[in-house]
Amino acid sequence: MAEGARYRRIAADIRRRIEAGEWSVGEDLPSRVDMAAEYDVHPQTMRLAHKLLRQQGVLEGEERKRVYVAHPPAMRTLTDADAEWPYSSETTDTRPRPATVELAERLGVDVGAPLKHETVECLDPGGRSAMLVSSWWRGQRRPHVSYSAELGCVTLTEGQAHALGLLVDTPAFRVVRTRFDHDGRPLETADLILPMDRWLIRLAPMR
Repeated sequence: MAEGARYRRIAADIRRRIEAGEWSVGEDLPSRVDMAAEYDVHPQTMRLAHKLLRQQGVLEGEERKRVYVAHPPAMRTLTDADAEWPYSSETTDTRPRPATVELAERLGVDVGAPLKHETVECLDPGGRSAMLVSSWWRGQRRPHVSYSAELGCVTLTEGQAHALGLLVDTPAFRVVRTRFDHDGRPLETADLILPMDRWLIRLAPMR
């Protein structure tokens, strides 16, 4: 069996055993050496299986120390796409971008126009990434008076999956938020990427 298929099979079996109650939340797993012997594989193969399970949020712990069953990610509910994030966050990318066709339409600018940009990783109280917000705007950021939000679904890119600790192509909600000035002109637009295993979307009633 190929190495990649072997560690993925082991990871799937460990996940099955956790779901069956063999280890509970917060409980240590046996050492990597012991589990490698149990599965009759090299410890490096077990390291890859543990790494995959940490990326998936099934396990927590440092690679060379204890590894234990993770608490499931908290489910949060998005009701206001314009609300400030109440916990810590990290800005991971601030490189400017030329306006794509989609961004040009959202901001009312020419295709290729230079845009300011930032991607912010919003962290939950436990320090795990809960949401990614990528924003684009022209010139200086200005206060807005209203916004629109459109809900859709995407699959995570490699960069998004790495930041969120999930697998590539995992489904996620995508909220397209655009902020406007007093005259209804777009000031800034953003993509909010919310993993479906961590978020519910609750739409406010029409008034």
